[in-house]
Formats: sequence, structure tokens, C-alpha cells
Amino acid sequence: MPGQNYSTTSEFILFSFSAFPHQLLPALFLLYLLMYLFTLLGNLLIMATVWTERQLHTPMYLFLCALSISEILFTIAITPRMLADLLSTHHSITFVACAMQTFFCFTFGYAHSFLLMVMGYDRYVAICYPLSYNVFMSPTVCAHLVTWSWAGGSVMGMIMTSIVFHLTFCESHVIHCILFHEFSLLKLACGDEMGSVTIGVILVCVIPLVGCLSLIILSYVVIVSAILRIPSPEGRHEIFSTCVSHLTIVIVHYSFASMIYLKPKGPHSIYTNTLMSTIYIVFTPFLSPIIFSLRNKELKTSINKNYHRKLCLQNP
Repeated sequence: MPGQNYSTTSEFILFSFSAFPHQLLPALFLLYLLMYLFTLLGNLLIMATVWTERQLHTPMYLFLCALSISEILFTIAITPRMLADLLSTHHSITFVACAMQTFFCFTFGYAHSFLLMVMGYDRYVAICYPLSYNVFMSPTVCAHLVTWSWAGGSVMGMIMTSIVFHLTFCESHVIHCILFHEFSLLKLACGDEMGSVTIGVILVCVIPLVGCLSLIILSYVVIVSAILRIPSPEGRHEIFSTCVSHLTIVIVHYSFASMIYLKPKGPHSIYTNTLMSTIYIVFTPFLSPIIFSLRNKELKTSINKNYHRKLCLQNP
């Protein structure tokens, strides 16, 4: 393209918190650090509880453990770099490091969506076909579902990273965003083919997510229909309560993700972009263990029992 400057990209410059007052950065660092540690500890607590309590050795809690692993890895892949940028004066990141973070972000993000879809299928089978549940959700089937979720996330991570990082980037390498998602990087790319590349990236990115969400919605339409046929109000409440935590996580996950990927076109301030990215990166994983611990009665009881048991052992 005439008059367009190109350069070989060796690094990107992050100015994600440049719009925030410097006096506010230490407070943000402390807040995000505490939320980061809580996310890690909360998910580890869920995993440890499921591991130690035999009554939780069911497909639903196996998928919950896989979801916790995905939350932990997603958080580890992104948050430490964000915390370092809050206090550092050196905001550059190498091309390779940026590509790796993008790959891990997509891998764990898509694995998270696939696992939420699998958990919706698990609830569908448990409520609509309870007598055949052990057949449809055998240990082998569950292991395959988790494996395919992780494999699907890895494939999507490789596809998205390969597409974006094979582009030619312009002279400007400044990114006003915390997260290396595809749209922030596409803005820096040059070339006559950028229009078609952008459309292709959007389709590759959105179709699997919309597909997962559509299958989850379809599962819950059938689930609600089955629950409404139960004559007893107590029975309806008891069965639906097994779905509340999963349904809440789905709503939170897709609601906050839409703030990043479906925000309306037009000028957005650096402050607004950073705030929306922070909500998606830090706040969503932070909420996940809280929702499952408080909204899942069986898990909540097991956590309290384990905690009480340890206190009794420490204070005989």
C-alpha cells in the first residue's frame, strides 16, 4: 500500500494502564494481586475437596475440576504480566512472548467454553435420562469429553495464533490493552488483505463460542421442560438447584466475554478498554470459585466439613 510504513516486529509496547493516575497503580496492584491469589487458592480448594471427598467422585465434579484447572492456567498465563506492568516502567514485550501469551489465552479460553458445554450436557443427561446416566456418562466417556475439550482449545489456540502472527505489522507496535486478543493485534497489521483476514478471524473466533452457547441454551431448554413436568414444587426446586451454579457461570462468562468481543464500534478511551479487559481477565476467574462454592450445596457442605475436620485435627 503506497505511503504505508512497514517494519519487522521484534517487540510490542504495552500502555494498558497509561490512562490511570500513577498514584492509583499501587492500589490496583494490591487489589489485583489479592484477587489473583484468591482465584488460585479458591480453585485449588475446590480441586482438593473433590479429590478427598468420595461422594464427589462423579462426572459433574470431574468436569468442575477440569474447569478449575482451565481457570488457573488462564489466570497464570495473563495476570502475572499485568501485575508486572502495573509497577514497571519497562512495558515492552517480545514478539515470541506475545505470541505465546496469545496462544495460551485462546487455548484456555476455548477449553473453558468447551468444558461449560460439556457440563451442560452432563446436566441434561442427569435430569432427562437419570436411569441411563451411568451409561452415557461412564468414566471413559467423561475422560474423552475432558480430553476433547482440552484438545479443541489447543487447536483453536494454534489456529488463532498462526493467523494473527503471520500478518505484517505496521511501524506502530503500541497496544493500549492488557489482553493480547486478536482485535488489538489486527489494528496494528498492514496489507491489502486485512479486510478479508479480519472477517476470517472473527468467524473462526465467534463460531465455536456461539456454537457452545447455542448447545448450552438448547440443553437448558430441554432441562427446564423436563423440570416443569415434575408435579412436586420441592422436587422441581431440588433438581434445578443442581444446575444453578453452572448456569450462573455460563451467564457470567459469556456476559463479560461479550464486553470484549461484541462491544459496539466507535471510539473507546484507553481507560474504558483497560477496564473492560480487566473485568474479563481478573474478575471473571475471581467469581468462578465463589459461585461454585456458594451455589453448589453439596460442594459447600464438603468444603465446610473438610475445613472443620482440619481445625479439629489441629486443635484436639
